[in-house]
Amino acid sequence: MYFHAPEEQWDEVLRLDRAKVTLQDKVTRLYEEARDDVYRYLLLLGLTPPQAQEAAQEVFLRLYVTLSKGEEIHSPRGWIFRVAHNLGLKLRAKNSAQLPFDPELEARLRDPDVSHEQSLLERERWILLHRGIESLSEQQRRCLFLRMEGLRYPEIGEALGISASSVAEFLRRAIARLRKVCHESP
Repeated sequence: MYFHAPEEQWDEVLRLDRAKVTLQDKVTRLYEEARDDVYRYLLLLGLTPPQAQEAAQEVFLRLYVTLSKGEEIHSPRGWIFRVAHNLGLKLRAKNSAQLPFDPELEARLRDPDVSHEQSLLERERWILLHRGIESLSEQQRRCLFLRMEGLRYPEIGEALGISASSVAEFLRRAIARLRKVCHESP
């Protein structure tokens, strides 16, 4: 025995199918636009590359699930970084063995055409910058890293659960501190 549905029901099924494709396309587009930024941010939070990669995928899976439930997200990029931030902190706390940033990383990735003297000067500048970043509060670092990823103050605030004016103040203090540290002699 075959089930014959009225034409209106088939139209509804097709409409729902198109809505799913549209949702899938939207999440795919957001994934392609932001995955590298989310991955880098998770690395900056202290996750290992494999953990950051898995966590980034988890963030976009959560986005799809949330949107498929019909929940409205006004700032998808801010939401994505908020989820990445919370997930990254949870995973980092689980591991509790956070590796410090390696200032030698830039030295290993530097341009081979740069002279030894230029390389040493550049290395000193990077070390000063990293010392400056390490001297920032956790909240200042988070605001700075998210700003470097291109998020605007309201999006950073949404990601961190603070106001845009607080973001502005954290960034102002962070930049002032970095200027001071980078202009001091070692």
